[in-house]
Amino acid sequence: MRNLSDTITRLTAMRGRPGLSAHRDDRLSDIAGFGSNPGALRGRFYVPENLPRGAALVVVLHGCTQTADGYDHGSGWSKLATDQGFAVLFPEQQRGNNPNVCFNWFVPEDITRDRGEVLSIRQMIQAMVTKHGLDHRRIFITGLSAGGAMAAAMLATYPEVFAGGAIIAGLAYGSASTIPEAFDRMRGHGGPSKAELQRRLAEASLHKGTWPKISIWQGSADTTVVPSNADSILAQWQGVHGVGASPTRKETVDRQIRQVWCDVDGNELIEKYTIAGMGHGTPLQTLGDDGLGVAAPFMLDVGISSTRHIADFWGLTSRTEARSGEAPKRSPGKSVRTYAPAENPRAVRADASKAPQPDARGASATGITKVIEDALRAAGLMR
Repeated sequence: MRNLSDTITRLTAMRGRPGLSAHRDDRLSDIAGFGSNPGALRGRFYVPENLPRGAALVVVLHGCTQTADGYDHGSGWSKLATDQGFAVLFPEQQRGNNPNVCFNWFVPEDITRDRGEVLSIRQMIQAMVTKHGLDHRRIFITGLSAGGAMAAAMLATYPEVFAGGAIIAGLAYGSASTIPEAFDRMRGHGGPSKAELQRRLAEASLHKGTWPKISIWQGSADTTVVPSNADSILAQWQGVHGVGASPTRKETVDRQIRQVWCDVDGNELIEKYTIAGMGHGTPLQTLGDDGLGVAAPFMLDVGISSTRHIADFWGLTSRTEARSGEAPKRSPGKSVRTYAPAENPRAVRADASKAPQPDARGASATGITKVIEDALRAAGLMR
């Protein structure tokens, strides 16, 4: 119940606010007939001209209020794909599934292997690999906020599919299973213990092989998905990678803190970027040699390109220079920009088969939960 009235007021105000809408220079195409699509998602993609067979695939998940094309325009993923030679897949949420087009990262039916939205995304990936002759050993996934949390769900439920992942202002897999829990976790209240988070990740599939390498990005001033969520993601993945709590090394990259956890041979398994003073969104650097993307709400020009650095971490770029603390090329007097909190989970689809189920402790829409859900309905934020 912490700050519930404030949260509902802000969500109501955001309801009519546009996100990153489609652009006239939309370069994405639609995937047709990619499978049974139980999550009822739309699939969009970009493949550079003359892309050779055996290229890598990057899956990109937008945040709430955003579109696939809008997120691509802001983040620059398709531009980087053209420069470096890989394909990009953009699953897109539909308003019929979630009124604010958030991926349903907190709905058990949608984040369980071979069910719901995660299965739809898995089917899109297979269709892309088959049609375009892509390398099934080099598939990566990233996302912002709700998209980041859904990227975490894909990495948990299909770890054998991915070589790496990147979670930007997201949440740990299995950290919430209802709308009230989702609100609490986003604000850093409650949640499973470290041991329980590690158990949920390990038991999300029957995977026994190598786990994907993970990149975690978080703004220190994010009040929508607070920084403790990045710590939970880190703790969850430290378990399957078998690394300790302390990083192997800590360095400065484009004036931001980067922590790295390596295996015994020095291979980087986990990296975590903490962006000082940044609010909720994807970190960008739009100027200079690393310039990529376009600043907008939730696409924040803070002097570091998460898109480019994530691709570097995955080994997808031709850049060979070492990371350094060199100052980014920026306009004189340019300051770090943040935006007011806005992204939050919205109502799930009305189909009863897709609704969250009560847990074994007998949770139901009674008591505190009923009060919260009634307030959300009154604000027009839940069906």
